[in-house]
Amino acid sequence: MEVLRFLGLPAMVRGIISALLSLIIIIMPNSMFTTETDEAQYMLTGDGIFSDVAGDFWTIGFAKEVLSPEDITSDTYYIAGYNTNNPAKDILDDMYAKAVYLDDNTGRGGVIVCAIDCVGISRSDINDIRRKVIESGEIPNLKSINICATHAHSAIDTQGLWGKAFYFDGKNDDFMNSLKEKTAAAIIAAYKSRENGRLYFGTAEADGMQADTRTPVDFDATVTSIRFEPADGGRDTYIVNYACHAEMLGSKTNVVSADFPAYMTKEIDEKTGGANVVFINGAIGGLVTGAEIDNFLKGELSECIEHTKEYGKQIGGLVLGINNEKELSPIINIKSRTVSVVCENTALLLARFIGVLNNDVALNGLTKVSIITEVSYAELGSRQIGIYMIPGELYPELESGNFLSAEESANGVAADYKSLSEMSRCEHNFVLGLCNDELGYIIPENDFMLHEWLPYFNIPYDSFDRKHYEETNSVGPKTAGTLLEAMDELITSIR
Repeated sequence: MEVLRFLGLPAMVRGIISALLSLIIIIMPNSMFTTETDEAQYMLTGDGIFSDVAGDFWTIGFAKEVLSPEDITSDTYYIAGYNTNNPAKDILDDMYAKAVYLDDNTGRGGVIVCAIDCVGISRSDINDIRRKVIESGEIPNLKSINICATHAHSAIDTQGLWGKAFYFDGKNDDFMNSLKEKTAAAIIAAYKSRENGRLYFGTAEADGMQADTRTPVDFDATVTSIRFEPADGGRDTYIVNYACHAEMLGSKTNVVSADFPAYMTKEIDEKTGGANVVFINGAIGGLVTGAEIDNFLKGELSECIEHTKEYGKQIGGLVLGINNEKELSPIINIKSRTVSVVCENTALLLARFIGVLNNDVALNGLTKVSIITEVSYAELGSRQIGIYMIPGELYPELESGNFLSAEESANGVAADYKSLSEMSRCEHNFVLGLCNDELGYIIPENDFMLHEWLPYFNIPYDSFDRKHYEETNSVGPKTAGTLLEAMDELITSIR
């Protein structure tokens, strides 16, 4: 590196990259940019002011659709989350779209929460699904549609980043069209299957089951279960929130799988006689993964499969063992807002330019591009549960406030944020990650480090010899602050 500095190469390379980026932005066709009208057309913004008025009971509906293609061995479907050019050879367990419709019967409208077994999905694709639901006219008085990715690393590529090579779109067009149709169908079917009943929430602690591979070691070990009990004694519905990368199968996998959430679901299903189960991930940036996962990833795929099944079974057991449930008053409030996040990642912009990614982007001036995304905040019950809906993989310290000090951080400065925990209004709070978009890792700026002369392409190491890989899969250093500020403004506006 000293030689490179002497030659002036770092500055020269940065200058070349900057010039190429400016050129790319200038020549990008207008059709690649999203207008304010387009991006807001199918976004339901929810409630203006939150209400404390409760309905007489909850009305909940559930439905699911299998997304896995039948021609897995005859067509090409790339597995997402690890390496490029890894076509799927078989299906270990199915990918699903699972939807829940929630209504508090106050007349203020219903809410959809949907989970797709995939590594991530863009807001552009989510708005396509919303359009299908809204234009169907099948769900009256609907105030919010929220779609999350479970972040399964062995599912079929839904973002485009894991194709034949990094510059080839890894998405299968027929599969993506089918995914959108089936997800919309699941949402509509969830509304049509609605039943009256009671809603409960409870928690368990996943002690010793997670690891954080980047300092600070900080993660939410709480498993949160929201359980609906129909009045007629039918099947319960569980919405389970837990923060952990769904990557137990490891990079050797060549089979499609929803990873450990599939086996969490199986355990709950078998032990309850057929309960409906939806898994939604939490704040997993940082990187929050399964404890002792490296011991299994070094082995054969068969060992990873067994570990995946056992891990999911253990999480399912925690959910079934919850003994602290509280009933939720029939109140659901939710509000969403658009956020414009400046994209400084040249690699992501290049991927968007060549059509690998399809996130909503807008032009700021002549040479700046922003990703148009959104944040949402919801409350269940009378300030019993607060839910932060985040469009990416949030670093847990942005939720907890347990930031690295100036002395510990890569940049030698303290974090200057109002964390989500400081915005709390409720008894229990949690994050829905990868919700309504996938922006990649959302990293505190004081520990956001880029390679000196090839930012976003090369992986740097800081003075503590810590690897800063996650920055290469992030939008930029201002992302965390922009999203937290937007969430704070959103929560302030509901009072």
